[in-house]
Amino acid sequence: MRASADETDLRLLVVGLDAGCRSILEPLFEADETPTLQRLFETGTSGALESQIPPWTASAWPSMYTGKNPGKHGVFDFLSFDGYDWDVVNSTHVRERPVWELLSEHGISSVVVNVPVTHPPTSFDGALIPGMTAPEDPTCHPEGILEDVKLACGDYHVYPQSTDASDRSIEGYEQTIDRRGKAFRYLCRRVDPGFGFLQFQQTDTVFHERPGDKEAIEAVYRAVDQQLAETIETTDPDNILVVSDHGMGKVTGTEFRVNEFFREQGLLAAKSGGEGMPTWSKAWENDLLEGEDAGQHDESALEQLMNVAATFGVTTQRVASALDTVGLKEPIGSRVPNDIIRAASEQVDFPESEVYVRSKSELGVRINLEGREPNGQVPESEYESVRAELIDQLSAVRTPDGDPVFEAVEPRETYFEGPHVDNGPDILTVPAAFDNAIVADVGIDQFGEPMESWNHKQTGVVAATGNEFDESVTIQGATIFDVAPTICTLFDVPIDEAMDGTTLPVIDGGTEASYPAYEPDPIRATDDTAVEDRLSDLGYL
Repeated sequence: MRASADETDLRLLVVGLDAGCRSILEPLFEADETPTLQRLFETGTSGALESQIPPWTASAWPSMYTGKNPGKHGVFDFLSFDGYDWDVVNSTHVRERPVWELLSEHGISSVVVNVPVTHPPTSFDGALIPGMTAPEDPTCHPEGILEDVKLACGDYHVYPQSTDASDRSIEGYEQTIDRRGKAFRYLCRRVDPGFGFLQFQQTDTVFHERPGDKEAIEAVYRAVDQQLAETIETTDPDNILVVSDHGMGKVTGTEFRVNEFFREQGLLAAKSGGEGMPTWSKAWENDLLEGEDAGQHDESALEQLMNVAATFGVTTQRVASALDTVGLKEPIGSRVPNDIIRAASEQVDFPESEVYVRSKSELGVRINLEGREPNGQVPESEYESVRAELIDQLSAVRTPDGDPVFEAVEPRETYFEGPHVDNGPDILTVPAAFDNAIVADVGIDQFGEPMESWNHKQTGVVAATGNEFDESVTIQGATIFDVAPTICTLFDVPIDEAMDGTTLPVIDGGTEASYPAYEPDPIRATDDTAVEDRLSDLGYL
């Protein structure tokens, strides 16, 4: 690592705003809440940045930092599946080269802070603190650097729940964001990088945890703007690229319970009493925060009691309804673990079902295929015909108001291409304007009010400013796959010809090259699990 210096030679700073989009930013600009971001957008050039399908954090950020679609990099969701088993994704599930490793191979150092799905970190010239899906107090690169960060900057937290502030509090968000910026600036002084990537997750989190809360949203963005201003002043980057992995907006349509639809079609079996699936109803984020290992979960007496109650028809919905009637839903719900509540609900019996949705944030349907899944129900010879029939059935589904639920229902090959396509869902379902929502629940009506009033939209945002960017160019038709090629072009590093994006028009040049096959570390289980309750609270599971 390089000696510390008062100034850095940062040629490019990439700022990641999870869920950032024009509809969120413009009111903040008008209210003068985020002057630094506003200046970047107004002095440079900007435009829409289309996400992928699915436009969800755990898959979209790897697409951005590799420049390749999930069929190539291998991450389709927060969870990966092996038969009926699951694991929380981590960096070893990403089977393509991150752009900072490509830069490192060409002699360019990087500082990367809080980018999702980067734990455990790999070796490269620079420093990295992982983001979402990492455990609290994660392994960083180089080893031991987090301890130095904490000594220099104060406590550092991946998740706001680990701060000394109350859960879902503005203070917790602000503390997390503050430490994020301080850690990045400290590492820039240590490393003196050519490339920096600083991501802020709370710009997404606040909409899941405090939907529509103007005070909280403004507080989060003010904190981000302050850290960005201090970072720009300290590091003096030559160029700045602001990017988001997807957008965010209100969900005013219908929630469609796909697994309940399949059950009514006779295609899906269900169980109650906590014996069915999904098994990820264990609080994996809480485990991660508390340092426990994945899968090490013993049933409490209360959970066992709820399991028994479920066999007699005491469902989650009935429990919630009863609590709501006596005004106790919120205080009780905040104290009873999710897996105890879910033990009282019906769950999908995946081995005995023909088709199912395993995780709603996949936006996909999986077929229980003979020879592929341990207890496959659909013969391989019928795969294409069954898939085609399912696509027709789902395409025809209408909301109670008579509108299409989906704007597209397509085979996975429409959106994915590469050696890992077979690990993705068999069918992708795209909600109409992302104003409808899908969930994996069974045992409730097929349609209902959306559980989340705010959720992801496909259109994010990009802004570019700096002496190497042509700020007079209008950015149109950009996608998250274009970010990595643009980074390569700015540093005169040949673009991997296997990348799915192209250089944004803000910079000329860019050559392609064929790189040796990437050799990532073997896939490792996420031992320090964290987030099932966390991601459930955020609406991802």
